Amino acid sequence: MPPDAGVPEPSIIEPLCAVFRRKLRAEGLKYTPERAQVLATVLEFEGIFDAEAITASVRRSGLRVSKATVYRTVRLLQDAGVIQRVMLDREQALYQVVYGKAPSDLLILLDTGEAIQINVPELAAIRDALCATHGVLPQGHRFQVFATRHA
Repeated sequence: MPPDAGVPEPSIIEPLCAVFRRKLRAEGLKYTPERAQVLATVLEFEGIFDAEAITASVRRSGLRVSKATVYRTVRLLQDAGVIQRVMLDREQALYQVVYGKAPSDLLILLDTGEAIQINVPELAAIRDALCATHGVLPQGHRFQVFATRHA
């Protein structure tokens, strides 16, 4: 048996910069240094982040950027499929990078606001079967469990 038998072929993922530039072009917008830095900053985060953390990090890099630019860029990154909004509550918008990554499911503790990334491989199989039944191609999924530590 060949040494890599049973090992899945790595998928080639288009660079995020190209995906984002294409989205901007489609909207008639330019790929500015500020937008480039927001993208680079977003990709540095592990797990969940918010727009305030992006703004602070971009400013620490020495680039002047307004909150409005960060919020507009976050929306464009969402629309381009680079990041996804994480629904913890209605008060705060949090995000995670999703492009080119396996789905990241969450266990959300309502009493502490903590979001724990969980891995439930069976969900991808269920998603794929549901899509096949309906003749569509899966593009991802979002699974969130809401819980409390104490009753």
